[in-house]
Amino acid sequence: MNLITSTKKVLLPLRSYALLAALIPALAGCFGVAAVGVGAGALMVSDRRASETYVTDEGIELRANNRIRENYGSNTHVNATSYNRMLLLTGEVPSQEAKANIEKMLTSIPNVKSISNELAIAAPSTLGGRSNDTYITSKVKARFVDAKQFSAHHVKVVTEAGVVFLLGLVTQTEADAASDIARTTGGVQKVVRVFEIITPDAAMQIDGHSQQGATQKSTL
Repeated sequence: MNLITSTKKVLLPLRSYALLAALIPALAGCFGVAAVGVGAGALMVSDRRASETYVTDEGIELRANNRIRENYGSNTHVNATSYNRMLLLTGEVPSQEAKANIEKMLTSIPNVKSISNELAIAAPSTLGGRSNDTYITSKVKARFVDAKQFSAHHVKVVTEAGVVFLLGLVTQTEADAASDIARTTGGVQKVVRVFEIITPDAAMQIDGHSQQGATQKSTL
């Protein structure tokens, strides 16, 4: 048994509890914590990120969104999405200065390895616009599932003003397929790829370890 497999087996039973501990402040009062723990655990098992990286990403997002809210309030509409410690910034800010300052402010967050600043200089989007973006995201995800060309769990979708951002640890073939599906989805204005490309062998190794861990967990 190699070190990667051994580490995965140890971390899988613990990953749900670690994530739950990180998310409790944001989830309190919204819905049942027990249900959240189960759902988060299932998502982590199917995710290609290492268990500790998944939890780290959740922490990065919480810290980033809190800092933005504390310093800019309702003057901006910014969403911070972390994937494999790469922080994606989307939304609208009033000026180029605000865009640069927000990026600079978030670079000091622990564990952030890079920032992709896709903020637009514009007035905050309307509630209707944000609802439409949510609808587009759901359509893209549904089409991923229907296409059956790759696991929909391996591609994260973020939509802002009709622009779809795609994140994930994927092979070149998976990246191209996901981009084509998103690009041909109704309402999508543009697709921006924020993928990390991995080799097919690396993908098979990661997926194999995740499946082995999920099987072991189900027999406990």
